[in-house]
Amino acid sequence: MTTTGIIAIVAIGLVALASAVIGSLGVRVARSTSDFFVASRTVGPMANAGAISGEYLSAASFLGIAGLILRDGVDALWYPVGYTAGYLALVLFVSAPLRRSGAYTVPDFAEFRLRSGLLRKVCAVFVVVIGWLYLLPQLQGAGLTVTTATGLPDWWGSAVAAFIVVATVVLGGMRSITFVQAFQYWLKLTALALPAIIAAIFFFSDDRSFDQPAPPQFPDRATVQIRTDVELQVAEPVQFIASGVLDGRNVTDAPVRWEIGRHTVLAGAELEFPAGAPVPVVAGAPVTDSTWLAPFPDGREHGLLATYSLILALFLGTMGLPHVLVRFYTNPDGRAARRTAVFVLALLGCFYLAVTLLGALSRLYTPQLLVNGDTDAAVLLLPAAVLGSGLAGALLGGLVAAGAWAAFLSTASGLIVSVAGVLSTDLIGSSRVRDFRMAAVVAGAVPLALAVAVTRLDFGEAVALVFAVAASTFCPLLVLGIWWRGLTAAGGIAGVLVGGLSSAGAVAVSLAGFVDSGWLGVLLYRPAIATVPAAFITMIVVSRLTSRQRPIDADQVLLRLHAPERLGLSRDRLEDRQRPNW
Repeated sequence: MTTTGIIAIVAIGLVALASAVIGSLGVRVARSTSDFFVASRTVGPMANAGAISGEYLSAASFLGIAGLILRDGVDALWYPVGYTAGYLALVLFVSAPLRRSGAYTVPDFAEFRLRSGLLRKVCAVFVVVIGWLYLLPQLQGAGLTVTTATGLPDWWGSAVAAFIVVATVVLGGMRSITFVQAFQYWLKLTALALPAIIAAIFFFSDDRSFDQPAPPQFPDRATVQIRTDVELQVAEPVQFIASGVLDGRNVTDAPVRWEIGRHTVLAGAELEFPAGAPVPVVAGAPVTDSTWLAPFPDGREHGLLATYSLILALFLGTMGLPHVLVRFYTNPDGRAARRTAVFVLALLGCFYLAVTLLGALSRLYTPQLLVNGDTDAAVLLLPAAVLGSGLAGALLGGLVAAGAWAAFLSTASGLIVSVAGVLSTDLIGSSRVRDFRMAAVVAGAVPLALAVAVTRLDFGEAVALVFAVAASTFCPLLVLGIWWRGLTAAGGIAGVLVGGLSSAGAVAVSLAGFVDSGWLGVLLYRPAIATVPAAFITMIVVSRLTSRQRPIDADQVLLRLHAPERLGLSRDRLEDRQRPNW
């Protein structure tokens, strides 16, 4: 193993050790069910904002967004904008009333608001589905980081990450991971900000520019390993040495010249490009730097439709993510929940500024990733590309690897808490700590098996699809449940099923390989613009048709959700469960 790999392993180990030590502080006081589920609702706004930011900034944020910007240019900037702006919706519509509900989970809120055990079961299923789909790229990201930094197999990193996260949750629950996630946010920010500043200094000292009517060039001689079959687009003739199957022809260490156009390369090929050679890019991505800076560079049809649908999914999907929502239950009151969301906006903004800068600079320093499509590794490879393979580059690379692992561990911790909470309370039907711990093991084991068995997905794209499902299910239920007294249990069930099944079905069809260049293909890959309105309309129409089934205490419940805590109307759901009418 190289010096870089050894340093990366040490850095990753230190992150795991620090997370375990900090988490042990929560273990000492995590004894009750309230401790494990919502940290006894005693987390202040700043501490909770750090924990939310650490939990929210996942593999898609740490690795995926920079990779998307490297490949797609300005079109990818909607990802950080959407992820951050989603908290505006939380501040305006959800955070404070949700905290006042006194619920522990989204299904718990649904039952509290509409008095329906069936709706609770339906919501529980979608919490588990969304959680496991979100966990998949986190564990695969851990595997990618270990492979990129050390050369070890992907499954090794995924397995170790799953073990650490499950152990932390089992030992201390929500109170334990709150301390850990706050620490991990600041580690992630440092791991991105420092290389971003260093790379920017080198960029300006080299007097380089992005606005070129030509493809990017390899700064040094580069050898690119092709792991999957790929179609590449060439804007200028390029010569290189290749081994493998190129354009249907098998070559071995032979010189190859590609003319302008598209060329195919099969998995297992190795391409060696000289310094200064123009970079071929994956077909469909911007070929030249000037088109990389322009929106819709290829003039693709229905580009605005896809963009608007993506924005809707990201903006409203945040409101429907179970592991994000559960964090607002931990605030002591609604005012603190609202302040927490405002602090989160500032912390996310700082983080995404660094990610955006790294993604842009990666096009100059790691253009070889445009050839094999492995753009998610851009942040991991940038330090060595800027500082070289010496000690300085290895140390900075180790810091980035540590930050990447902090991203996976923090998000995965929150997801496992939310999934385990639903599994234990809704499937096992128990609020005991022992059953929560058993559920946490199951919550981590299933996505680990999927991460090992499924081909790695593009992190940013994969998480955006999860956001579409969340926006189509829990967002309509929460908004109407909090702000409209006319919602009924039948309307809630129908809307969640219509939005969830249509969005999840569209995602499954698109991932299965269905290709359509028209509006149908766009809606299958970006379904939120159709499925979110469908869910809202279904809930409203069915609720109107079943208006006689509206809970008789709907007005009192809404008063409890919107009245200030000092009036004494809010109380913990555990208290409600002990009342005779429950």
